[in-house]
Amino acid sequence: MSEVKISAEPRTEFGKGGARRTRRAGKVPAVLYGHGEKPKHIALPAREFAAAIRKGGANQLFAIEVSDGTQVLALPKAIQRDPIKDTFEHVDLLLVRRGEKVTVEVPVELTGEAAKDTLIVHDHDTLSVTADATKVPDHLEASIEGAEPGVQVTAADVELPAGVELAADPELPVATVTAAPTAEQLEATLPEVEVAEEEIEAGVGEETESSEGAEAGVPAAAGGEESAEAKTEA
Repeated sequence: MSEVKISAEPRTEFGKGGARRTRRAGKVPAVLYGHGEKPKHIALPAREFAAAIRKGGANQLFAIEVSDGTQVLALPKAIQRDPIKDTFEHVDLLLVRRGEKVTVEVPVELTGEAAKDTLIVHDHDTLSVTADATKVPDHLEASIEGAEPGVQVTAADVELPAGVELAADPELPVATVTAAPTAEQLEATLPEVEVAEEEIEAGVGEETESSEGAEAGVPAAAGGEESAEAKTEA
């Protein structure tokens, strides 16, 4: 994965208020830390950062140039997003050096097609691996080509690029191949759905009848009052 150059500015405002003002200015609040150095608070340009993450993934390597003259390499360690706006709220960046080994979580993609009439259950979408900080893969691959029901793909089955070592348990399940439900099995679940629908409809019917009865009683009561008044006048 090639590094992405990105500019940054020192951040002097902290807390929720300061973070909000930073985001309103089109920047992402971030913190640089690692190698025993004091954490450095910075602000990254939101658009450039988002574009780099979309292209390179969560393990994108950044060459950061801070306006105070600081130049560092860093990997995202934790990214906070707004689930509604899908914007970046805050980023923790880990300082790294060329040739340094780091342990990161890398997405796993399944390749190929399993046997017919099967379903694939994804047990783990990422795997922990150790790699050179400047050569972290953006994804890993595991083949399920022709896999029959009962086959389980483990971490040991995932293809690792040269220089990348598995840090996770080799027996960690990544995906499991199961038999797809038959038409008979699907039909067996239909009566339960139909019964539930009938119960709902019956409940609605009873409520309607009860409401109609209450409405029908109102005129009758009113009529009774009129008769009593008429007798009194008489």
